[in-house]
Amino acid sequence: MAKKLRVEVWSDIACPWCFLGRRRLQAALARFEHRDDVEVLWRAFELDPSAPPERDPTVSHAERLAKKYGISVARAQERTAHLTALGRAEGIAFDFERIRSGNTFDAHRVVHLGRQRGIQETVQDRLMRAYFSEGEPIGERDALVRLGGEAGLDSEEIGAMLASDALAAEVRADEAQAREYGIDGVPFFVLGGRYAVAGAQPPERMLEALTRAWGAQR
Repeated sequence: MAKKLRVEVWSDIACPWCFLGRRRLQAALARFEHRDDVEVLWRAFELDPSAPPERDPTVSHAERLAKKYGISVARAQERTAHLTALGRAEGIAFDFERIRSGNTFDAHRVVHLGRQRGIQETVQDRLMRAYFSEGEPIGERDALVRLGGEAGLDSEEIGAMLASDALAAEVRADEAQAREYGIDGVPFFVLGGRYAVAGAQPPERMLEALTRAWGAQR
């Protein structure tokens, strides 16, 4: 009996390219004949660990992007328009005007709780949609309790977890592993513990990687 192929994905909830990469991986898996024997594991990566729970809402996403990369606001708007078009092709309704940027550490803890309860994929998707399409402040714990509950987790369990240090070590372990691998950008995919794919590659590229990793472990 064939063993499962593990696909580990380092990503951040607040990374639009990670959302694209997630959908493209799903598209590749839909075409992969061994998809039922693939285990996808979402690993935590914070693009900005120093971020507050929510940044100044009077500063637009384009303005923040312009400052971060040293480009004009107009150029930043062009980038978001490009991302919006790419997202639309993958069924993602990016709404950068509504984004409420903030710290994602607690969101990653909720995703880890989702893994423990067997619904990590659902939780990850709910948080990303909430952040990129619905203007939800995923750096705020009340929002995480509500959104996690919508994804199928127990709201009281989420609240108790967030009020403690539970699953913080798991998030830090993911980030430590990323540093060991030399990962400095996400999404970053590791297939079968040996093949790496960086960036939100097209489904065809991901399918090739899945096929190669599957063949290597037989």
